[in-house]
Amino acid sequence: MEAVVVDAGSKLLKAGIAAPDQLPPLVMPSKMKLEVEDQQLADGAVVEEVVQPVVRGFVKDWDAMEDLLNYVLYRNIGWEIGDEGQILFTEPLFTPKTLREQLVQLMFEKFNVSGFYASEQAVLSLYAVGRISGCTVDIGHGKIDIAPVCEGAVQHVASKRLEIGGGDLTNLFAQELKKSNPSVNLDTSDVERLKEQYACCTEDQLAFEDIESSCQPERHTLPDGQVITIEKERYIVGEALFQPSILGLEDYGIVHQLVTSVSNVSSEYHRQLLENTMLCGATASMTGFEDRFQREANLSASAICPSLVKPPEYMPENLARYSAWMGGAILAKVVFPQNQHVTKGEYDETGPSIVHKKCF
Repeated sequence: MEAVVVDAGSKLLKAGIAAPDQLPPLVMPSKMKLEVEDQQLADGAVVEEVVQPVVRGFVKDWDAMEDLLNYVLYRNIGWEIGDEGQILFTEPLFTPKTLREQLVQLMFEKFNVSGFYASEQAVLSLYAVGRISGCTVDIGHGKIDIAPVCEGAVQHVASKRLEIGGGDLTNLFAQELKKSNPSVNLDTSDVERLKEQYACCTEDQLAFEDIESSCQPERHTLPDGQVITIEKERYIVGEALFQPSILGLEDYGIVHQLVTSVSNVSSEYHRQLLENTMLCGATASMTGFEDRFQREANLSASAICPSLVKPPEYMPENLARYSAWMGGAILAKVVFPQNQHVTKGEYDETGPSIVHKKCF
């Protein structure tokens, strides 16, 4: 059986048999609905409770994660109890050692896998575009990770995590829409759909400041018949990535963060890193974002201007959304056939700490 690749994010879980030039076969919300008894209701009535196993990139609820993976691997991938295969997980930047050990323990002791491997998302995303060195700017649902990678190794000292992501941008968009449409009731799913359809970036900060007087309103009818007007709100989502003060953060914008991260790596790698910059995550596909990023990069104080990697022609157009999973599919075709993974025998002999020796 071919190895399975799993990329479990805060919002979406991507999984499937490793196929390097294909999109992940399974993309689903990474949340669970649990039925629990409400003691305050009569007759022990059961209510549904939504649980998020992954929060800002890291597993927070291991019981829910086990249930989610059980559904994914046995119900969707087609594993059978007693005949489990090999599995590769993507890892976000700065994953604590304890979480790595808990994951490998879960896989061998609960899922009885025959082989395990884990690799960092930044490295895998670069593999997806045929690079082993470069810098990734990964805008996830709950975090932004900026990671310089030299010869397949993440430079952790120079890397940076921002505790904001697509979910925070959705909340910002909701707040702004509510200000201009106070009578409209919006739920999160409505706002996310509107954000995907309308959110965009202006070409620079000056253009953003001019939007208020020149923006043409658009009317949108929600599924329930409510009508909402969208004006300058559509631009504030992207602007927050370049001006975090909009989100109440006293920090520099995303391009400045990239240049600063790379400056902390040995100067001999600067050109290789900056000229192979990769934008990852669904937010990176926002209309105008790539152009704004490159425009600001060209104006940065760096002696070498960051430039964006273009995906190979044979890769899907929306590679940025799934780059870590696709890079994982590429790596799975190498580590398992060449026996570079953690085997059941190695795990039984050494325990969960084996993950730090074999997966780096």
